[in-house]
Amino acid sequence: MTGAADDIALAKAAARRVAMAARDAADPRHGLWLAAHVLAECPPPPGAIVAGFWPMGAEIDIRPLLLALQGRGHALALPVTPRRGNPLGFRAWRFGTPLAPGPYGTSQPPPEAPEVTPDFLLVPLLAFDARGHRLGYGGGYYDRTLADLPWAAALGVGFASQRLPLVPSGLTDIPLPRIATEAGILQSEA
Repeated sequence: MTGAADDIALAKAAARRVAMAARDAADPRHGLWLAAHVLAECPPPPGAIVAGFWPMGAEIDIRPLLLALQGRGHALALPVTPRRGNPLGFRAWRFGTPLAPGPYGTSQPPPEAPEVTPDFLLVPLLAFDARGHRLGYGGGYYDRTLADLPWAAALGVGFASQRLPLVPSGLTDIPLPRIATEAGILQSEA
């Protein structure tokens, strides 16, 4: 990296530290409020395959939302982390089905679970801004996935306290049209 790329990488590292501190101070149970906002204001369309994620550490707990969506008849999927440089894969999953350990401390459906293509993605984040730019953990998996699934609706999910005035972004960072938090739904200004 040189010049602008170095500057963006340094700015992202600093933003990650701020966002992780905010996330770690939040209550993961705020996922109940997040679920209520999503279900009332921007639920997936009927019949959509919804890709969520199994929360790690202090991430907002979206399991109440996933359980409610399963109850409404949505097929669920969870991501499968590929080798670095590739988009995520997705496998079908339902509550009560065991999960397998995945890379980076993730939990994912086992290899025998069917591969699926989601219509609606719940995208985890470390930070976001009013433009819909998000900051993840730095692997670029969700940006590659969003580029690979341009027809799929994407909704960022996190804590309201993870909002920053400006998230540093580069050419391959894909903004999200909406972000859901325990405080409500933010429509991107971009």
